[in-house]
Amino acid sequence: MSPSKISGRFHSAKGAVRETIGRTIGWHGLEIRGQAERAAGNIEVNAARTKGYAKATGSRMGGKKDQVLGFATGNGAREGAGNLRRAKGSVMQGVHRNV
Repeated sequence: MSPSKISGRFHSAKGAVRETIGRTIGWHGLEIRGQAERAAGNIEVNAARTKGYAKATGSRMGGKKDQVLGFATGNGAREGAGNLRRAKGSVMQGVHRNV
């Protein structure tokens, strides 16, 4: 299964609740399982962020390639499309970097 930020945040929150309930009522096993689920959720969120950042980097690099080739060959449409793809990749990198 592919990592998901939504699923990871859900498991992180669910684990935090279980951990707090276990600590509150003195059920050490529930607390430990909650800690493990929270940690697994955080790992899944970070994996999804990394995957998204890598995909955005590929898009940005492909856009730069198209921009350069379009400029070199005098193909304005390809150069413009490359500029847009590069800009989109940069924005998506920012989204995945800061979330």
